[in-house]
Amino acid sequence: MKKLTSIVLALAMLLSAAALFASCSKKETLVVCNWGEYISDGEDGYMDVVAEFEKKFDCKVEYVVAETNETLYSLMKSGSVAYDVIFPSDYMVEKMAKEGMLAEINFDNIPNYKNILPEFKGLAYDPEEKYSVPYFWGTVGIVYNEKLLTPEDLATVENAKDFEILWSENYPNRIMMFNNPRDAFGVALKTLGYSQNTTSEAEIRQAAAKLKEQKFLYYMDEFFTAMPNDSLALGVYYAGDYLTVAAENENLKFVIPECGTNIFNDAMCIPKNARNQTLAEKFINFMLEPEVGRDNAEYLGYSSPNAAALEIMDEEIKDDPVAYPERKDSWEAFRDLPEETNALMRDLWAEILTDNK
Repeated sequence: MKKLTSIVLALAMLLSAAALFASCSKKETLVVCNWGEYISDGEDGYMDVVAEFEKKFDCKVEYVVAETNETLYSLMKSGSVAYDVIFPSDYMVEKMAKEGMLAEINFDNIPNYKNILPEFKGLAYDPEEKYSVPYFWGTVGIVYNEKLLTPEDLATVENAKDFEILWSENYPNRIMMFNNPRDAFGVALKTLGYSQNTTSEAEIRQAAAKLKEQKFLYYMDEFFTAMPNDSLALGVYYAGDYLTVAAENENLKFVIPECGTNIFNDAMCIPKNARNQTLAEKFINFMLEPEVGRDNAEYLGYSSPNAAALEIMDEEIKDDPVAYPERKDSWEAFRDLPEETNALMRDLWAEILTDNK
């Protein structure tokens, strides 16, 4: 009995020690929510950014993906998630800040903020530089497979005045449109000659009617497989992602129509309900290190606002007119729209998707 008691006591001590060790060795966790295919992951000889951060700060990163700004907003608004770092686009930063969903960033903890080019600071979506740190910027344009287009359509798209080629009848079930309302309406509004930030109900309804005219394939991340394997003749997408798929298929080309387009800025933010703001700020500062910024930009093809990263970047990439284009006055950044406008767009979007089935 005494022996059994000793064994039980010894076992209890071992279990207690193991529990204590596990407790002591438990690492801090950072929950990061980003877009798909939007961080260097160690492929092609580039840095595995998340793994390097985990190693440097002896922590664990739980990395999750949201498909659109609207999905991210809905998840956060529901209160069902708690992220520490998010990557919303300009207009969504503005919206979340207005609604008190973002924490003010302690920039004393982000000394690498000095690496951000002046023209990317104090932009309209965060004029006082309280809630966001620039991540990438870029444009939207027509992506097309020159091998699959008729000679007439090829000539049209190469000198595109607007996005009208997306409404061609020559490529049934082979034309792609954004599967999110803000980008899709933006394309239609520009084609109709309107601002992408219009609040006119009549103009937005015209844009919805325009989208209903075509039987689009509404895609987001599906773009990365459908476009390079010749499933699509043409579509509309982000310049950085075009550069990724163009490396797989030499027949893919990109053009920004004369009518103008969306020029976007994606940022790093910390939600108000973040559980680890200190580690979140370390992560954001890490993302601004020159080597991290360079590998991210070179791997993804998106345009970096990080001057220190640009200094050490491959010259061929910096000189690419798709990645670093000369900006035009006809390019617009999305702004946060009034709720009645957003509600109208959501209702019309539901109709568009239903009619497209």
